[in-house]
Amino acid sequence: MDRFEAMRLFTRVVERRSFTQAAQDLSVPRSTATQVIQQLEDRLGARLLQRTTRTVRPTLDGEAYYQRCKAILDDIENADGAFRGANPRGLMRVEVQGTLARHFLLPALPEFFERYPDIEIAMSESDRWVDVVREGVDCVLRYGALPDSDLVARTVATLRRITCAAPSYLERYGVPEHPNDMVDHRAVGIRSLTTGSLTPFEFTYDGEMRRMDIASPFSVTGTESFRDGVLLGLGLAQMPVFHIEQDLAAGRLVQVLADFPPLAVPVSVLYPTSRQLSPRVRLFIDWAIHQFSTRDAISEPSWRAG
Repeated sequence: MDRFEAMRLFTRVVERRSFTQAAQDLSVPRSTATQVIQQLEDRLGARLLQRTTRTVRPTLDGEAYYQRCKAILDDIENADGAFRGANPRGLMRVEVQGTLARHFLLPALPEFFERYPDIEIAMSESDRWVDVVREGVDCVLRYGALPDSDLVARTVATLRRITCAAPSYLERYGVPEHPNDMVDHRAVGIRSLTTGSLTPFEFTYDGEMRRMDIASPFSVTGTESFRDGVLLGLGLAQMPVFHIEQDLAAGRLVQVLADFPPLAVPVSVLYPTSRQLSPRVRLFIDWAIHQFSTRDAISEPSWRAG
């Protein structure tokens, strides 16, 4: 096996966390895969993989070597594809907040794979801030404000939010008419996984945007539990329209304070500045942008408390 094929096998072992699965993917015997990796470690004079009875994980040297191998193999793929006009192929690691994946990406994936059968997508769902370089992630889709980083950030969409509550909550506590009324109300809080802090409410009035902390006897870190808490009448919340449009249409949630809207929130795709995007990653990003553009994500809803 030549050096490039050894690199390809090594990257596959790292991505699959398994000698057996990597060997099957590349149609080589498992014994050959084990031997090739051992020879690679001997040649480099470094241990690249940490082996246990259940899984295989890269060492720190292995992570660094994996990133270099991936960049080299992507360059080769780019060069070959430019001349033969081949469809993009290979594995792509994507990190997406789960709500975005379920509403905007997953419904269109069957068509995507029918058109690009040689692309594999390993999609992780998380609200945490990932280290894309260390964890080998090709791109990340994130909802909300972004912390400072060395990543390239490209806006995919802008999602409008509303203030809402369940009818049962409004019957018990009344309908707020102005943000100043919020001192007499309670909220379902959403906490940052990174900082642990509650996200404040935002209201636009008197020509400016104002943030306000609302009493939150119940708070969560997950978006689905956040929605469920609001549906149960545990408090007011500010949520993106796409996540609750069916609840609004069915009357399970009602918009309030429509004249004092929170700011719309961007969805961004992020990727490393130091990494040249492979054709499959560029294709995925363009496809994801299209999926957001086909949804009426920022339209004006008609559901509000009367």
